[in-house]
Amino acid sequence: MAEDFNHELLCVLSGFGGQGLLFAGKVMANTGLLDGRHVSWMPSYGPEMRGGTANCSVSLSDEAIGTPFITKPTAVIAMNQPSVEKFGPGVQPGGTIIIDTTLALSGTEGVDIADGVNVVAFKATEMAEEAGLKGLANIICLGKLWAETHFCSRETLDAALAKCVPPKKQHLLEPNRKALQMGIDL
Repeated sequence: MAEDFNHELLCVLSGFGGQGLLFAGKVMANTGLLDGRHVSWMPSYGPEMRGGTANCSVSLSDEAIGTPFITKPTAVIAMNQPSVEKFGPGVQPGGTIIIDTTLALSGTEGVDIADGVNVVAFKATEMAEEAGLKGLANIICLGKLWAETHFCSRETLDAALAKCVPPKKQHLLEPNRKALQMGIDL
């Protein structure tokens, strides 16, 4: 196992159903599986799913994971304002919040964020659409989270992305790689 990454991550990925947060969480979880780490991936979504709220919790650790429930995340990807308001206050000092301000117009304004939390806000959905990568704001945010936290090696991240794109949708692998790189380069 490589030593050039952060060995523990407790991440909540949240937004509207249909934004691809469960997929981004699967990519993140697969990085842990590929590195032989302990992994927990727990999705949560309303009955309406697409357009309703959706989130998933991903834990990556070198130690056994006691519960899939994350109450004090070290990282959050929030792709809408309700997600910032619900999960932002729980982020541990030293943690990171990635916010897509395309749909989270107020960002952290009026939200009680702990001192020492790294807040990175940018218009991911708008960026994806302008780059011809509609629907891949989730992967741009994942790339930015990786750039901020290094939750795995870059090679592992690339391998996990390739593993998560199903064989029938291999034509989507290259756009996903471009979106990931956009987030990393921000």
